[in-house]
Amino acid sequence: MKTLQLQFLNEMEKTVTISLDNPVEPADPTAVEAAMDDIIAQDAFFSSGGNLVSKKLARIVERNVEEIEI
Repeated sequence: MKTLQLQFLNEMEKTVTISLDNPVEPADPTAVEAAMDDIIAQDAFFSSGGNLVSKKLARIVERNVEEIEI
């Protein structure tokens, strides 16, 4: 499973991560940056450390899980 992780810094300079499942690939860096700017501008999310104030990074993470039969 792949997720798009958007990481921001809040007012206390702590990292806040928003994860979205099944991102469109290849990711469009311009669209991702614009979406992150909108999230900050609209105060769309609040964290325990305050509002999101800046972008930190965006990445696509893939997680593979293999069941072991016992």
